[in-house]
Amino acid sequence: MSFLTSPSHSGWTGDGVLHIPSGEGLTKWVSGDVYTMKATATETGGSLSFIEAIVPPGSGPIAHAHGGEDEAFYLLDGALEFLDGDRTFVAEAGSFVFIPRNRRHRFKNISDIDARTLFLFTPGGPEALFVEGGDDPVPGERPKVWDMDRVTAIAEIIQRINMTVLPE
Repeated sequence: MSFLTSPSHSGWTGDGVLHIPSGEGLTKWVSGDVYTMKATATETGGSLSFIEAIVPPGSGPIAHAHGGEDEAFYLLDGALEFLDGDRTFVAEAGSFVFIPRNRRHRFKNISDIDARTLFLFTPGGPEALFVEGGDDPVPGERPKVWDMDRVTAIAEIIQRINMTVLPE
């Protein structure tokens, strides 16, 4: 039995770690929220996607479900009200929330400050909604909440990532 691998083992040499420094990552605006991609499915071989979100007071996505991905949140600041099926609960800073795939959910900032959360999808992929469908940030402005025409414009992406938009 051996506990050491050969010094030439590919995992011991060369590059292979993804590092996104503080303040970096692709940032997109989606219906009033700010999403910064820290890791995408492309960058992680499909394993996961990891995103930092800033959700202004009163903002957050509409009810939906992800057909093939679990989603997990760690709240850094503020308070988010989560919809879980037919019930709601509040997650505050320091809270962790796990949402299994195919579960109806949404979140909404119910605090009077911007909520900040880190979240991930596993496997990765749903971040395509932000990357491909989101708006580029405009310096000096805040993101705008989308109307139904803007949501309809990204319907192809929503369908491709197997996301279902659901009623409140």
